[in-house]
Amino acid sequence: MLELDSITAGYDRRAPVFRDVSLTVAPGEAVGLLGPSGCGKSTLARVAALLHRPESGHVVLDGESVRGWRHRAPRRQRTAVGVVFQQPRMAADPRLRLRDLIAEPLRANGRRGEAAGARVAGLAVAVGLTDDLLARRPHEVSDGQLQRACLARALALRPRWLVCDEMTAMLDASTTAALVTAVERYRAETGAGLLAVGHDRTLLARWCDRTVDWTADPASRG
Repeated sequence: MLELDSITAGYDRRAPVFRDVSLTVAPGEAVGLLGPSGCGKSTLARVAALLHRPESGHVVLDGESVRGWRHRAPRRQRTAVGVVFQQPRMAADPRLRLRDLIAEPLRANGRRGEAAGARVAGLAVAVGLTDDLLARRPHEVSDGQLQRACLARALALRPRWLVCDEMTAMLDASTTAALVTAVERYRAETGAGLLAVGHDRTLLARWCDRTVDWTADPASRG
């Protein structure tokens, strides 16, 4: 279970982005978080991905309280969550070829054999990247192709939880469908839970088991 209990978070203690928000995602469940731009849903997604420390409240991951954030989180927790951001060009090192971008988490966790072997090739196939694209750098590919690589990177460590923060907001319909299909194929194979953040009600309704409306009373978020 991924549990966010009474979370207050922001970037200025005097003016939190939101207060006392709770949300749960069960193993294997796909939950959509719907809301307009600026409401704080991306900040909540970063909390769920262990990338942003809340000012108050508790995050529980697989029955264990989260006490460290970003690189201070225990490896077993930070590698349990894969995250895909809205803007791939801000999330990708422009110096890396796509092959090395996908392999980043493997190398960072001492799994260099997988980084240089079939694991990266398999991930590329799963998200629809061809060998010639893997040899290119971010400025040499489209936003959609780069986002495919970012999704592959998020899946590299076989996470039990996925956080997709507006993953398809900048993409055309065909690329959106391809990425959603890749996520759902991974979830079907692994039983991973999903938190999908967005403002497209139709997409979230089709993609997720249930959708939580950010504009609703916080007490109704479950």
